[in-house]
Amino acid sequence: MQTLEVEIYDEYIALNDLLKLCGVVDSGAAGKALVASGVVMVNGVQELRKTNKIRPGMQVQVEDAVLIKVVAGTDAVADE
Repeated sequence: MQTLEVEIYDEYIALNDLLKLCGVVDSGAAGKALVASGVVMVNGVQELRKTNKIRPGMQVQVEDAVLIKVVAGTDAVADE
């Protein structure tokens, strides 16, 4: 299983947008279709809400192929 760690800089990201961001699907519409098919799990529970709010600390799994760990982004830019 491929494991990805994704930083987000907002409070949350919609599930279908996260799948697109990670390259699991090519578009938000494809993400919605994938979620509707029943193969997406959030924190170990099947998720059918296409725009479920995914927050840092949550994990999204697509079948036995991809595990996405969502973490809070940090500002790595130093002011000089």
